[in-house]
Amino acid sequence: QVQLVESGGGLVQPGGSLRLSCSTSGSSFSIRAMSWYRQAPGRQREWLAAITSGGATNYADSVKGRFTISRDDAKNTGYLEMVNLKPEDTAVYYCKALRIRLGRTPDDIWGQGTQVTVSS
Repeated sequence: QVQLVESGGGLVQPGGSLRLSCSTSGSSFSIRAMSWYRQAPGRQREWLAAITSGGATNYADSVKGRFTISRDDAKNTGYLEMVNLKPEDTAVYYCKALRIRLGRTPDDIWGQGTQVTVSS
């Protein structure tokens, strides 16, 4: 069953902005640390940003200053705000979260991805 769902991707012109969301489906688990990744055609998946359950953040150098990761624990949702987008930001964007379930070992879960295309 789907547990993480990304949304907010689309086509944007260079210099534009997008806000991606990563929401959870189901109430049988909670999430802790969240991360965003992207994968461009023919390239390996690239880590972009992470946020802990306490709100501490970390970014890859390639997006530092342009991307902002955040979370709304009341909504069990994470966000990636992207500004000043460049054509090289074109990729499928994925979120990953550490899932906590009662009586189970914590594990990482992934969303299905959302396409971001930066082009004029």
